[in-house]
Amino acid sequence: MSNVVIQVRQRARGNVSAPMVLWALAMTVILFIEVVAPSARVTLIGFGVSALLGIYLGWRRRVGAVVAAPFVSWLFAWFPLEVASMIHFGILKGFFLGLLIITFGWIGIGFIEFVWLGMVALLFRAIRGSPRNDSVIIIDPDRP
Repeated sequence: MSNVVIQVRQRARGNVSAPMVLWALAMTVILFIEVVAPSARVTLIGFGVSALLGIYLGWRRRVGAVVAAPFVSWLFAWFPLEVASMIHFGILKGFFLGLLIITFGWIGIGFIEFVWLGMVALLFRAIRGSPRNDSVIIIDPDRP
């Protein structure tokens, strides 16, 4: 009987929580302004800020963080967007409309963030290429 043990371990190349939190805070401000006073310029700034995070994630080879980014953004932005909705639509109507729009509308916002961040991150990961110093070592347990 042959006993084969394969152990693969790779450490992450860097922590992305600080840039992701900064991005989520910036997106909170941008989305707040977008709800209170919609503007094409603010929308473009939002796409630009998201592209910067995508560039960072792609360059650091942390494209998997793109999956978590919309959730982090939602956690930071939910309450301020509820307040923005109450400012824009009035207190009572804004509260209930905000609950509906922000909670369920975030599916669309999160999807757009996911797709945009993913495209930019994958593009910059492809531009940077794969690392040259990674090596694979195969140890045959039957050979002395």
